[in-house]
Amino acid sequence: MTIALRIFGKKELSQLNTADIILILLISNSVQNAMVGPDTSLWGGLIAALVLFVINFAIKKLTHKYKIINNLLLEKPEILIHDGKLDFKNLSKLDISDEELKEAIREHGLEYFKEVKLAMLEIDGTISIISQDKKSLKQTHYKRKHNRKNLQKQF
Repeated sequence: MTIALRIFGKKELSQLNTADIILILLISNSVQNAMVGPDTSLWGGLIAALVLFVINFAIKKLTHKYKIINNLLLEKPEILIHDGKLDFKNLSKLDISDEELKEAIREHGLEYFKEVKLAMLEIDGTISIISQDKKSLKQTHYKRKHNRKNLQKQF
C-alpha cells in the first residue's frame, strides 16, 4: 500500500474526503478477505487493492477533466459567514454551532463575526477565514504546530 500511495500521489494522504475514506475501507475489506477468505494468497490481496487504487485514480482524473463528474462526486466549499453576516441556512444544514464557529474565528485571531469578510467550510472539513482587515490575517496552523513543539521541549 505504501508503494501505491507513493505512485498515486501525496495529495491522497494530505486531504481525506468522503471518497478517500470509502476507498480505505474497501481496500482494508478486500485485503482482509484475501487473508482469511478461501483465496489466502498474497497476490489476491495485492490485485484487489491495486484494482481499487486504479479505479480511484481514474475517477480522480475524470473529476479533474470533466466538470459535470466533479459536480456529481465531490463536495463543494460552503459559505458560513459573508461580510460579517452569518449564513444561518448553511450553518443549520451543516450542523455547525455558534460555539464551533466562534472557536474557528478565535483560532484565526479574530473576536467578532463582524470582523470576518468570508468564512468557508472547506471540502476537507476545516473552516477557513478571511478577515475584513488584511493586516490581522494570521497563519494559525503553522503557529499551532510551532507552539506544540515548544511545549514538548519544556516538558
